Amino acid sequence: MKNLTLFTAFLLLSAISSAQTVFSVDYVSRADVKVFVVDYESQADLVVYKAKYKSEAKGNEGLWHFVQYQSQADKKIYFVKYKSQADLLIYFTPYKSKAGWRNKQKQQLMF
Repeated sequence: MKNLTLFTAFLLLSAISSAQTVFSVDYVSRADVKVFVVDYESQADLVVYKAKYKSEAKGNEGLWHFVQYQSQADKKIYFVKYKSQADLLIYFTPYKSKAGWRNKQKQQLMF
């Protein structure tokens, strides 16, 4: 019984720390999170690295892999026109090592 409990816990943790796959929707009503892309890293809640492969995107650490189909995504996002409309401010970085949360209070938005 103890092994079954540990195995179940392991599966749940694995699901939580799975790749952060995202899909950009066309309508705000279909989005889980509204995002705005800022001009400077210092303004961002989350610094995002666009992973080329799903295997590169691990956990909720700003490593995003954009998928082609909505059904493949962990989160559906909508890019808003104005900063004031956003739930989350992001900055895209070309460096994987720079990705991560700057405002940990908003981290739950991407779980």
